[in-house]
Amino acid sequence: MRKRHALVAAAAAAAVPVALAVPARSHGYISTPPSRAAMCAAGTVTDCGEIQWEPQSVEGPKGFPAKGPADGTLCSGGNTRFAELDDPRGGAWPTTGVTAGQRLTFTWTFTARHATTSFRYFLTKPGYDASRPLTRSSLDTTPFLTVPYGGAQPPSTLSHTATLPSGRTGHQVVLAVWDIADTGNAFYSCTDVAF
Repeated sequence: MRKRHALVAAAAAAAVPVALAVPARSHGYISTPPSRAAMCAAGTVTDCGEIQWEPQSVEGPKGFPAKGPADGTLCSGGNTRFAELDDPRGGAWPTTGVTAGQRLTFTWTFTARHATTSFRYFLTKPGYDASRPLTRSSLDTTPFLTVPYGGAQPPSTLSHTATLPSGRTGHQVVLAVWDIADTGNAFYSCTDVAF
């Protein structure tokens, strides 16, 4: 009996470092207006691969636009597990109807609340072709909204309201970037809108 307790204790002690070394697989995403990840999780869009079970996990290197995910992989955060988010689907991602100058509220849902540097929101340029993958050259790389967060942790849900820029028509994409303060990563979220 004593031997068995010693084995159980040894196994438990060995498991602790392994458990601590496994990174969390949950973080955050834009739930409204629905991001591509949120639409996949809700079943609004099908053939989404793994993102349908992990809409909160679109994590990639931070530093956008100077660094970060490669062009054509911005919506997946450069994470090949979620490459379906980068597929423009021939411009057929469902959109949320908006107008220039409209105040639009973006709501994040968090499953892990990381220390945060900022939230930034970018919009595609006039003439954007929604049938092509998202690249830096298709985005206005000056955010239309920046929300500094000073290293604080967000609550389980958080909303930001922005005035949408003018000069856009048709299908456009909002790229939201949640910059994490204490890691080399950020979370990326693409939301399709129609002006």
